[in-house]
Amino acid sequence: MDLFKAHALLISAAREAGLIALKFFRTRDINPSSKPDQSPVTAADLAIDAYLIERLTSFCPDIGWLSEERPDSADRLSKRRVWIVDPIDGTRGFLAESDEWVISLALVEDGRPVAAVLFRPATDDLYDAVLGGGSCLNGQRLSVSDGPLESIRIFTGPKKILQQSASEMPRAIWLRSSASLALRIALLASGTIDTALVKAGARDWDLAAADLILSEAGGCLTTSDGAGLVYNRSWIRHPALVSAGPRRHAALVSAFRTGILHFN
Repeated sequence: MDLFKAHALLISAAREAGLIALKFFRTRDINPSSKPDQSPVTAADLAIDAYLIERLTSFCPDIGWLSEERPDSADRLSKRRVWIVDPIDGTRGFLAESDEWVISLALVEDGRPVAAVLFRPATDDLYDAVLGGGSCLNGQRLSVSDGPLESIRIFTGPKKILQQSASEMPRAIWLRSSASLALRIALLASGTIDTALVKAGARDWDLAAADLILSEAGGCLTTSDGAGLVYNRSWIRHPALVSAGPRRHAALVSAFRTGILHFN
């Protein structure tokens, strides 16, 4: 498989999906409803999902499929490669008519993302990455911020963790979490924020694309005990997560392991 062709396809598909999203955005045609888990879904989510499955699965019939807006199939577990898609990550932001939502697309191989795109149609910002090729925002290379914990300025995650670590991060300012988890991690990759902590429960489609974009910018996304994430398993939910530049990440994981910091 030509990885760079797959990467180019993701960029093209994300931009086309963005045009679909903008036809619904800030209109009365979004037709919101609730899924069984009480999370919102709109006509835009479903229209984008229908477009993406047709566009991406035509690339190679041997690639599996996992999307937030489509019933899961165990068939993907037998595939080395799988498309992992969130038609709109941050649907609540979409409904609130904010710009805090993205289209999240990733190609995963043997449990890890190898090509990824996050497209933010409301601002026309496109984050992309290919394994070993770095990550970019609108064509400009990304680089995560790093340093000691005391140099952290912008923190996003549970506010109580910032309170627990007041002595370790005395200069940190808490930033309200955006509706899109993928966008938070992309902002970390761009150096806009310095660390992002995530409560347990995020799923593959929330993380796969953002994970590669962050790692190709030099950052780390792991569980709070330092384990790397594996995608395309039967259980797609992940435990509490830590993401930051490598030096800060190591210090934060150590603080969680020793009980200085805790999510509960």
